[in-house]
Amino acid sequence: MKKKTKLVALIPARSGSVRLKNKNILNLGGRPLIAHTIDYAKKTRIFDKIILSTNSQKYAILGRKYGAEVPFLR
Repeated sequence: MKKKTKLVALIPARSGSVRLKNKNILNLGGRPLIAHTIDYAKKTRIFDKIILSTNSQKYAILGRKYGAEVPFLR
């Protein structure tokens, strides 16, 4: 039998942007930028998991709200 390969989407979202402060959580069309990224990963329907890698508790909370897994803060 053939094993199904599992695909994982890894979304890096570091806080501390120099040019645009907190750019990953700025509103774009009424929702944070990170929400759009997570939604597009979901819409592809090819990923078994969507993991958000971040160093910010605030980003982690938003990531979970929009459906990403945040197993730890880096």
